Amino acid sequence: MAQLLLPGSILSMTNQAADRLIKLDHGDAALLYLYLLRQGNLDGLRWPEERKQTALQILKEQGLAPSTLTLEPSFEPVVPPEAPPPDYSIADITQIMEDPSATFLALTAEAERRLGKKMSSNDLKVLYTLYDYLSLPPEVICLLINWCIEEIERKYGKGRRPTLSQIRREGFIWAKKNIDTIEAAEHHLQTLIRLQSRGTEVLRILDIPPRPLVEQEKNFIASWDAMGFDDEMLRTAYERTIMKKQAMDWRYMNAILRRWHEKGLHTLAAVEANDKLTRTTYSTTPQQNRALPQQSPQAADDMARIRRMMEQFKKMEE
Repeated sequence: MAQLLLPGSILSMTNQAADRLIKLDHGDAALLYLYLLRQGNLDGLRWPEERKQTALQILKEQGLAPSTLTLEPSFEPVVPPEAPPPDYSIADITQIMEDPSATFLALTAEAERRLGKKMSSNDLKVLYTLYDYLSLPPEVICLLINWCIEEIERKYGKGRRPTLSQIRREGFIWAKKNIDTIEAAEHHLQTLIRLQSRGTEVLRILDIPPRPLVEQEKNFIASWDAMGFDDEMLRTAYERTIMKKQAMDWRYMNAILRRWHEKGLHTLAAVEANDKLTRTTYSTTPQQNRALPQQSPQAADDMARIRRMMEQFKKMEE
């Protein structure tokens, strides 16, 4: 068996695998095979998605990679932060508070009543940011405050109250979702209440004991709900995740469901039919008729270097 010595470890492959890689004459496929041999999965490979997908497909067609191996979902690109809101001064707040006709004065009184405390200068700045910078109507801000109070009490017990910073953070989320009318706010709150119940149901489907969900888990469940997946589909995706990862992996399960959604597969029958079609396609397509995508000059150089190394190993064994 040929062996490739690397710093701190040894990689080995059969002669048959080496011969098939050389015969492929595709640098990316050979490099990906070595990466899989080294890592056991594709985690951490910083290739463009198209490059990874092409090389992986070639290895699958040659029987050099498991047919069940899939690409992990890519992280969303980082969005540059928006410009910060104005830094309102005490003078700005005092001026608006001295206007008896301003609705902000009534909003402040109502916020103090609901939160059970007198607003500090910093609290007033936060409240004015929601009112002026985000342009949320007072009625929507009141619903926002109520929701934050309910959330804090649900997490930490009756009588607990959110800070203005927590209300501000939720207010920015509402603004980004264009929740700026009473109707939109009421619809959003109804959705949140329904998703709370749904979260408990999903934990049961995933064999997870009841517990509070973290924010990312809530986002996953909300996304699956929006895509229209029922309990049966979630359970199927969960079982496939366990088979692959040997444990629950929210990102991996989310990737499965996203692929099904993109293909329009929203029932178990549709998924099974697609699986059967995929297996039939790969088993009946002649290997020699599958054209290999062209590779880059860099990949060709890599392939040539690997071929020379393999030939040297063979000579050493003889």
